[in-house]
Amino acid sequence: MVVLNALFTRPGWRPRRAVRVLRSGLVADRAVLVTGGSRGIGLAIVRAFADLGDRVAVHHRDSAGLAAEIVAALPGSGHTVVQADLTDPAAARLAVDVAHTALGGLDVLVNNAGVYREHDITRVSYDEWQAAWHDTIGLNLTGAANATWCAVQHMVAAGRGGRIINVSSRGAFRGEPRHPAYGASKAGLNALGITVTGVAPGYVATDMITSQLAGPGGDAIRAQSPFGRVAQPAEIAAAVVYLASPEAEWASGAILDLNGASYLRT
Repeated sequence: MVVLNALFTRPGWRPRRAVRVLRSGLVADRAVLVTGGSRGIGLAIVRAFADLGDRVAVHHRDSAGLAAEIVAALPGSGHTVVQADLTDPAAARLAVDVAHTALGGLDVLVNNAGVYREHDITRVSYDEWQAAWHDTIGLNLTGAANATWCAVQHMVAAGRGGRIINVSSRGAFRGEPRHPAYGASKAGLNALGITVTGVAPGYVATDMITSQLAGPGGDAIRAQSPFGRVAQPAEIAAAVVYLASPEAEWASGAILDLNGASYLRT
């Protein structure tokens, strides 16, 4: 999956709230909202920020119990849970506003929530095709765009800037024949930025692809990389944390392929 980083600042920008700068150059004690933060890559990102000392809002759509357990187990304090169906513009706005209030601000938004539904054009009905495109674009692209708009209002009003990191996909570059709406939504997400950097992993070991990895095609998927495996969520989270750091500002315009050499672009 691809991560795009949008940096909202102004000349002479300085953080209004004192933050703790780690030896690595990473910043702690930020307010971070992670959509789709209750599982997979989102959960790894949540844990990575919390481990740094940041306050994290874990968004979910219908996993209230799981999200509550995750927040309770995170190190530090000030974490919270927000619920919303991000395909609903009003719900998306409310979720960002609730996170902002609960965290005491908003410094980082990670647009991770997404859907990956198979809809091979030669196998599905027209109604199924319509539903797949509607739902996928609605969450993966429009939902992220709406959350971004809402977050930017808070960041600009606070006068201290912020970071927005969008989780997209390798499929945005090479296409997704069996999941075309997914590839198209992520390609659109890649264009949804101002100051943009990116990391582009391929398959990641999450619930979304568990059945594929365990099935007869699992070995073929792992064989796409010379390492003979797929990425772990924590490997993606590490890149997201870096993109949210001050050190990543000069990486503007770059996209790092993080796919174990399973797909090479020139």
